Amino acid sequence: MNKHLLVAPQPTTKRVADLDGPDFYPTPKWATHALIENEQFSGDIWECACGDGAMSEVLARTGNKIISSDLFDRDYGEHGVDFITEDRSVDNIITNPPFHSAEPFVESALRNSKKKFALLLRLAFLEGGGRQRNIFSKNAPSRVWVFSERITFYPKNAVRKGSGTTAYAWFVWDKAHCGPTELNWFPPGYKKQFA
Repeated sequence: MNKHLLVAPQPTTKRVADLDGPDFYPTPKWATHALIENEQFSGDIWECACGDGAMSEVLARTGNKIISSDLFDRDYGEHGVDFITEDRSVDNIITNPPFHSAEPFVESALRNSKKKFALLLRLAFLEGGGRQRNIFSKNAPSRVWVFSERITFYPKNAVRKGSGTTAYAWFVWDKAHCGPTELNWFPPGYKKQFA
């Protein structure tokens, strides 16, 4: 009798938390460039999960004042700041939240941003009955910017090879926006231009 094992496809690399804290995968510079070339932010910008500053350094090119913080000390910005419980009013918030904390980050950003906030999230964040009830039915994003190129997140100093298997998008909540959510796509080329 032949026995066949059915094995589900496995991702090319498994995301594992590093020793300094969970979910530290610096955002590739080109992914932040795509956002700031297509969305305007007036006023201060708070990067509230700044890690080692990879995103903050790109955001500084906007000319806006950048406030950088993180729960963990990665030798950049203010550390020990828990964004989920923080009460700090700022004009804008831009970050790539830890995967397991996306929903609490939306709730905190709704509370703490005066103008706009943008979160880099898996495109699958659009799915789910709980998110529909708790977030989207009450505070849908103004715009969703889908990447035409896959983002690959690597632990710091890792060898860069292979390609990501997950689709990502910038979810932008603009408090001045009226109307339904706009769906947009970044044209290809950011990865090559800002690698």
